[in-house]
Amino acid sequence: MPANPLPDAEQLLASLTDRMRPAIGPNTGLVGIHTGGVWLAERLHQALGIQLPLGTLDVSFYRDDFNKKGLRRNVKSSDIPFDIDGCNLVIIDDVLYTGRTIRAAMNELFDYGRPASIRLAALVDRGGRELPVAADFVGATMTVPPEDTIELTRDAQGRLALRLTRD
Repeated sequence: MPANPLPDAEQLLASLTDRMRPAIGPNTGLVGIHTGGVWLAERLHQALGIQLPLGTLDVSFYRDDFNKKGLRRNVKSSDIPFDIDGCNLVIIDDVLYTGRTIRAAMNELFDYGRPASIRLAALVDRGGRELPVAADFVGATMTVPPEDTIELTRDAQGRLALRLTRD
C-alpha cells in the first residue's frame, strides 16, 4: 500500500464548499457528526457564511448496533442550538460508507423537531452502502476495500488530512 494514496483533504474541502455554495440559503443549518464531520462543519459554516448557529451530533445512542457494541469511549454531547422546525438542514459527515451513521443522525434530528428538508454532505463517499442513503454533496468518490478504513485527522494547526488504515 502506498504511503498515502488518498487525495488531499483540504482540496476536497474546497471542492465541497464550492459544490454546496449554490444550495445555501438564509434558513440553512449545518449539523456535523462527531468527530470528523464536526471539524468539516466548522470550516464549512465559516466559509459559506451560514447564519444559523452550528449544530453537532453524536449518534452513539441512535446506532442500530448499540446493543451489540455498546458505547465507544469518547462519547460527545449533541448540541443543536437553534429550532430546526422548518429549516433546511445539511448533515455533514467525513466518510460516507454503509449509511447507518446517517440513518442514526436523521433519527436523532427528528427528536429535535421537523426540518423542512435534510441533505447530506460528505468529504469522501467510499461506497459500500447497506442502506439507501446518498450524499447530495461529495468532495470525492473512492473505491476502498472493506478491510480498509478512511479516517479524517486534524493536526494542531487545524489542517485536515485523510489516512487509510487496514483493519
